[in-house]
Amino acid sequence: MRADRSEFLDPTRASYDAVAEAYAAEHPDSLAGRPLESALLTTFAALAGAVGGSARPPVADLGSGPGYVTARLRGLGLPVFGVDLSPRMVALARRAHPDLRFHVGSMTALDLPAESLGGVVALYSVIHVPDDHLPSVFAEFHRVLVPGAPVLLAFQSGAADGHRRLTERFGRRISLDYYWRTPESVAARLRQAGLDLYARVVREPEGGETLPRAFLLARKPPAADGTARPGA
Repeated sequence: MRADRSEFLDPTRASYDAVAEAYAAEHPDSLAGRPLESALLTTFAALAGAVGGSARPPVADLGSGPGYVTARLRGLGLPVFGVDLSPRMVALARRAHPDLRFHVGSMTALDLPAESLGGVVALYSVIHVPDDHLPSVFAEFHRVLVPGAPVLLAFQSGAADGHRRLTERFGRRISLDYYWRTPESVAARLRQAGLDLYARVVREPEGGETLPRAFLLARKPPAADGTARPGA
């Protein structure tokens, strides 16, 4: 991956390495029993499948964790690979899904050529990115996407943006920052990065959740001639 010294990366990586096994055991497939999330992934897959013609540029699942979202995207017919900051999470994903590709990397500096991806999915992974780094993350999404390619984000939301730090999870000491944001504040940052908003959905909390869940679909604008070019 390209060099990135962002100060939040090391504690985030170490925290997920510490809890990877317990996290994967508790969340083997968080899409199960979530019809809205599944429907949004299906919509994303339809948009991504229309990009690039026969070239079919791959889709990246950023913050892929145990790999179940990556597997779901492959089941929807997309060429896909996962990227996660935590080497331990990547090892678990490779073990659970040996037929899929998973790489250690950071969404802040993707080791990918410009205009090489047919879509980006980041479900509950931008929640660890501080506000001042979010514009550069979305600019990185714009850089690697082919024109016309979609982005699907999911994150905790609320009446206003907020933040907290967890120092313990699954009985392990961690240092992990969580940011919840309104759909409007995230949509504004997407637009600033040159990505057009396609749809926004907010789901009320269910089960043990305490905050609403927000989902944003955006797209990199098509090329000037109105077509989506294949990856570079």
